[in-house]
Amino acid sequence: MNKNERLFSLKGKGVAVSIVIGFVAVIVMVGAYTFNNYSKKLSEQLAKSEELTEQMTKEKSAAVTTDDILPLEKEKQDTKEEVKAEVEKEENKVEREITPKTEENLETAGNTSLLSFNEDSLLEWPASGAVLINYSMDKTVFFSTLEQYQYNPALIINGKVDEMIMASAAGVVVNIEELAQTGLTVTLDMGNGYAAIYGQLKDISVGIGDYVEAGGHLGSLNEPTKYFTVEGPNLYFAITKDGEPVNPLSYMES
Repeated sequence: MNKNERLFSLKGKGVAVSIVIGFVAVIVMVGAYTFNNYSKKLSEQLAKSEELTEQMTKEKSAAVTTDDILPLEKEKQDTKEEVKAEVEKEENKVEREITPKTEENLETAGNTSLLSFNEDSLLEWPASGAVLINYSMDKTVFFSTLEQYQYNPALIINGKVDEMIMASAAGVVVNIEELAQTGLTVTLDMGNGYAAIYGQLKDISVGIGDYVEAGGHLGSLNEPTKYFTVEGPNLYFAITKDGEPVNPLSYMES
């Protein structure tokens, strides 16, 4: 091979090598572009995914608030706690006040002159059973349903549902009302500032202004209110003098 042929051969090889290098360079550039483009899209997708996840987490957290939890907790409150709250609100509260309308009834009732109860008078037993919880205003006594100690301005007398409740002494009906603690409650004015209160009744057979003789029927005994579910059916029996509770047993034969 002469000098010219060798030179041509070398030039040909150089061109081929240049072409190969250029082709490789093009492939590398295309690959780099494609990789960069893919990486960019992947980063964007990851960013969107993280943003969506964060938004969903915030929405879920906002959805479960104390406003959703508290009603459930309130539904779980024990009836006993509600009763205790009402007891604290109405503890030792007995409605004894005679309204102007009641005073008018007393004036028009035909037998008001027979109201003569005094400190020497005796009360008849108004229900069939024994005393479940004694009158106690100097110290607290235990109420089983409420599971707490409190003062008691009345006698809680055991009885049977539907049994007839009698007036312990003659009196005029001055009040009939429905109370949370004592249910349907009848108050009789017995004269000289004395009044008798009969609670947890039903089927009342008297009306305001009626005169009731000692032993006369007032109504029948009802199921106990939620304040006395453990004690069972009972008559709430209280005596007051000038609006203040006194011990009914002090006016009964021993």
